[in-house]
Amino acid sequence: MNPVIVIPTYVSARRRKEGGNVLTTYDHTTPITQLGELPRCLESLRQVIDVGPIIILVVSEPGIEVQAAEKIQKVALKYSDLDIVVVGAPEHALIQQRMEQLGLGKLQTEIALSSYGALRNLGLVVANTLGFDAVVFIDDDEVIEDPEFLHNAMYGMGKLTKKGIPILVKTGFFFNSYGSFLSASQDMWYNRFWQQGKAFNKWISHAMRGPRLSRSNYVCGGCLVLHKEAFKRLSFDPWITRGEDLDYMLNLRMYGSDVWFDNQWSLSHRPPATPSEGTRFRQDIYRWLYEFRKLEYSRTQIDLLQVKTSSLEPYPGPFLEPGILNRIRLTAFLRSLARPDKKAYRKAAKAATGEATLFAQRHCSKYFEFQFVWPEIMTRMENDTILTTALVRSITQRQAIIHSGSTGIDPGSTSEIRLNVAE
Repeated sequence: MNPVIVIPTYVSARRRKEGGNVLTTYDHTTPITQLGELPRCLESLRQVIDVGPIIILVVSEPGIEVQAAEKIQKVALKYSDLDIVVVGAPEHALIQQRMEQLGLGKLQTEIALSSYGALRNLGLVVANTLGFDAVVFIDDDEVIEDPEFLHNAMYGMGKLTKKGIPILVKTGFFFNSYGSFLSASQDMWYNRFWQQGKAFNKWISHAMRGPRLSRSNYVCGGCLVLHKEAFKRLSFDPWITRGEDLDYMLNLRMYGSDVWFDNQWSLSHRPPATPSEGTRFRQDIYRWLYEFRKLEYSRTQIDLLQVKTSSLEPYPGPFLEPGILNRIRLTAFLRSLARPDKKAYRKAAKAATGEATLFAQRHCSKYFEFQFVWPEIMTRMENDTILTTALVRSITQRQAIIHSGSTGIDPGSTSEIRLNVAE
């Protein structure tokens, strides 16, 4: 196979403001003046056997898009022995223009450098345009310690199980800072109604004792590989606030496929400190309420397979059942009494009964509408030579600017590249 590694990275302004749009609030961002975790990740990729092309997707706050792309490009140039392509706002603009030229319309919510799902969709579009037949997603705060990482990623991909089921999507797992694959979440009194870590630990402990490949109830988005036959058919959901990886598994089941768990494929996760636990829980509130409503809506569609919570035990089934709203409210209230981030937890509890519920109701059907056009998008843009040429020119231009010591991309030269796409 011809795999490409895709790494999203998130850049913020010097003074980052908390809150904001729920779809553009991320677990961690790196201030534009700091290096962050990405260099450590790239350094670890140097020792991976047969490591091939790497695509870095640059997400940034409004107003610093060009500077963020240049910053990441400078980082990438320090690893000249790796084949790295940096995709930032200029390249995203070219992709959007090309989609409009092909009559695919404006999809700035669905395929974009914003929201976890839209960002992964952009990575799939780029990989498809450049002709790769497998995408390996990792995160910028991870470290690869196994030289056979890429070989293990490809193990079983495209093959058939004993029952004749093709393996088109596979996930591995990560070791945390304690060197364990188990969740480190504590079984405290204020988590009585939210035993997410305990449920996950029960599931993965069983999966680790089983055969190397087994049907998965879990997806690690930072250790995930998609075969072309899967990503050309199915997109990620750009309306989910986080957990787009697990959501992809549920989408696959609705459309007749599945994710497989490989208990011999792993890496290490070394994230920076979470700035606000309450804010992260707020994202989880949106996520689980949205997921619950989305599954409810899917059961009204005759062309989709029903995903029953009983098939998702012990995880994540309990978080997709009726009563999830009350559990969220109770957990947010209890944590607001015991956890340091009291104000954020109170805000999260309020969101559960108001804006988060409304968000789920308004958006739960949109993914299925988008799915009608996704296969056509991928078919029309596959191996697109016009877009490939424009992307190469844009990236080469940025590299030349950095080598020359200049700062900022000349808007005139960017327009020239856009015009060349239209030729």
